[in-house]
Amino acid sequence: MRLLLGNAFDGLFRSFERTAFHLEVRDVYHTREEAAPFQRFLDGEPDDLVWQRPWLELVREVTDGGRSVRRLRVIPVPHLDYTRWLLSISGFNVEAGEDIRWLPRPDAAGLAVTDDDFWLFDDRRVVFTLFGPDGGFAGGALTEDPAIVRQCTRTRAALWAAGIPHEDYVKG
Repeated sequence: MRLLLGNAFDGLFRSFERTAFHLEVRDVYHTREEAAPFQRFLDGEPDDLVWQRPWLELVREVTDGGRSVRRLRVIPVPHLDYTRWLLSISGFNVEAGEDIRWLPRPDAAGLAVTDDDFWLFDDRRVVFTLFGPDGGFAGGALTEDPAIVRQCTRTRAALWAAGIPHEDYVKG
C-alpha cells in the first residue's frame, strides 16, 4: 500500500477513467471542513455550502464528462444528528451528479459491511480512507492488489444493491 496525502489523493478524482465509488461506514466524521457547517445545522442556521463547492464542482465536471461518482452510506437508526445533517445537504451532491444511496445499519445485517471506508476507482484501485485519533481525515492508503480490489468490488455490489436511492430515502 502507498500512503496518499493532499494533492496525491485529490488527483485520483481527476484521473479516474469511468467509475469512482465511495463506501462510508462511520457514524460520524470530524473533518475540519465540516465542523462549522455542522454546528450551523445544529444551531438551526442556514448553510451557504461554500465549504462544499469545490467538491460539487469536481463532481459536476467529471459526471458531465461521462464518468460516474457513487457513494453508499451505511447509517445508524435512529439517525444521529450527523446523519440528519448529511441527509439535509446530500441533495446538492445529487444535483451535481453524484449517485448516493443510504443503507440503514439494521438492513445491512448479514451483508459484507467492512469496518473501513474506501474509494474504489475503475475497479482497479482501492484507496482506504484514513482517520486520525480525533476522527479527522488523515489521507488514504492506495492498493491495486487484485485480491483486495475483488473484495471491495464484491462489497460494493452487495451493499449497492441493498442501498436505497437518495430521493427514495428522503421521501420515506
